[in-house]
Amino acid sequence: MLRWFGRPRLCLLRAPQPPAGPRVPNRAAAGRTSVTALPLSYVVFDGPAPQPPLVFLHGLLGSKGNFRAIARALVQRSGRKPDLVERLVSVDISPTESVAVTDFSAYISAMRRVSIPSGIPRSTAHRLAEDQLRPAIQVSAVRQFLLTNLVEAEGRYMWRVNLEAISHHMANIMGFPVFHTPYPGPTLFLAGSDSPYVSSEDYPEIERLFPEAEIQYIPGAGHWVHADKSQEFIAAICNFLLLP
Repeated sequence: MLRWFGRPRLCLLRAPQPPAGPRVPNRAAAGRTSVTALPLSYVVFDGPAPQPPLVFLHGLLGSKGNFRAIARALVQRSGRKPDLVERLVSVDISPTESVAVTDFSAYISAMRRVSIPSGIPRSTAHRLAEDQLRPAIQVSAVRQFLLTNLVEAEGRYMWRVNLEAISHHMANIMGFPVFHTPYPGPTLFLAGSDSPYVSSEDYPEIERLFPEAEIQYIPGAGHWVHADKSQEFIAAICNFLLLP
């Protein structure tokens, strides 16, 4: 069963991940791997009702602060608080390769070229970094989003994300692994009508992996649906949570 609403366009989704953390080399057994849990930074907003919790997972280069206002609004409206997956919402991303529809590689390259002198005020560092990003990234909102990753440590400015590792594994990040077992729960693919990340070409794979999926497009929204159309975004999620 696959349902969609609005005008189809195109998408990017990260694969459902196993509950454990990343795999790391096991020196005790050559050729084998062990699993280690990875501590995650998180914020909890308590809700007044006992419904199952609502969990937000932000995208690469984002942070838990991206959905702070949205989380507070959902707590107030739905009575839920941001644990185990009862149902799933994928925001403007699909279970397919996304290389052809994203400028992500260009963003990373531009960030790696940024050079900021030490010992200057944060406002000056921010302005210098933006000036260096501008030739490659013309959209101001994108530059401002990337600049949320610029941090100061002991007078030196650096990116808090590991750009070298991201660049080295770009093919894995932009690709999508093969899964054979579908997720049987209710799923909403919530996309922006102006975004190239979820298209009708993705529908067969969405239906294969998420047989109970609905696809909804929010008019006038781009890839950052929650920022472009926050009220419509909140309403779509609340309506989905109320479904039986």
